[in-house]
Amino acid sequence: MLKNTGKLAGKTLFITGASRGIGKSIALKAAQDGANIVICAKTADPHPKLPGTIYTTANEVEALGGKALPCTVDVREEAQVNAAVSEAVQKFGGIDIVVNNASAISLTPTLSTDMKRYDLMNQINARGTFLVSKACLPHLLKSKNPHILNLSPPLNLNPVWFKNYLAYTMAKYGMSFCVLGMSEEFKDQGVAVNALWPRTTIYTAAVDMLMGEQGKNYSRKPEIMADAAYAIVTRDSKASTGQFFIDDEVLKSEGILDLTAYACNPEYKDKLMPDGFLDSPDSTPGAFFKAVSKS
Repeated sequence: MLKNTGKLAGKTLFITGASRGIGKSIALKAAQDGANIVICAKTADPHPKLPGTIYTTANEVEALGGKALPCTVDVREEAQVNAAVSEAVQKFGGIDIVVNNASAISLTPTLSTDMKRYDLMNQINARGTFLVSKACLPHLLKSKNPHILNLSPPLNLNPVWFKNYLAYTMAKYGMSFCVLGMSEEFKDQGVAVNALWPRTTIYTAAVDMLMGEQGKNYSRKPEIMADAAYAIVTRDSKASTGQFFIDDEVLKSEGILDLTAYACNPEYKDKLMPDGFLDSPDSTPGAFFKAVSKS
C-alpha cells in the first residue's frame, strides 16, 4: 500500500460520487493527510440496496483527521454544482483538487439502449465532468498545485470498444476528451488535468450489482485507485498533465511492485478480471465487459 506523505494537509478536494466506492476511498486516503474533503453525491438518505451516504462518509473522513463538507449534488444539475462549489470556497477558502468520479454505466448494444439510459450516461459522465470542472476552474487557477483527475479510460479507438456498448463508450470517452482538451487549454496556467483507469475490475457496489458476489474474487479493492489517485494529485501540476494513467503503472512508478494486498481475494491475484478499454494481445474486449454483456 502507498504510504501517505502529508502533502494534502490543508488542501481542499472536491470529489463527485464520493459517498461510496472509489470516490469514497479517495476521500479517506486524502483525509489521512488532514485534507478538506467536499463530499458530493446524490445519496443524502440511506439507499435501500447500497451502503453509505454523504454524511456517513463525512463521519469517516473526520475520524481519520480530515475536514468534511457533505453536499447533496446531482452533477446533471448546474445549480446544485455551483452551490456546492460556492459552499466549499466559503468554508475552506478555495479548491485545489477536483476528482470527477461520478459515473453511470449500461453495457448495452445500440438497439437495446433506450434514450433515457443514453441521456443519463452522457449527462452524468461527459456533461457532468465538464460542468464540475468548469465550475471549479476559477478557484483551481488560484491554487498553488491544482489538479483535475477524471476517472476515465485512455482514448482507444479500437472498434471493439464501440461495437457492443456504443452509448457507454461515448459517455466515458466524453470524460477523457475533457482531459485531452482541458490539459492543453490550461497547461500554461499550471492546472494538471489527467485521467486514471483501473487495470482490473474494482469491487464496488456497481460491480456487485452487475456481477454479484462472484465478482469480488476477480477484482481489486478500491484502495488501489485511491493510492494511485493520491500519487497523481500530489505531483507537481506543471510537470504532469494530459496523461491517461493506469492504476498499477502509477503504483509501480512509486516503487510498489507487489500488488497482492490490493486483491479482494489474494488467492485469486493471478486470476483478476481485466477492465475494459485496455487492449489484450488478441484485441478482445476486457473480461469484465464480456461477462456483464452476457449477464
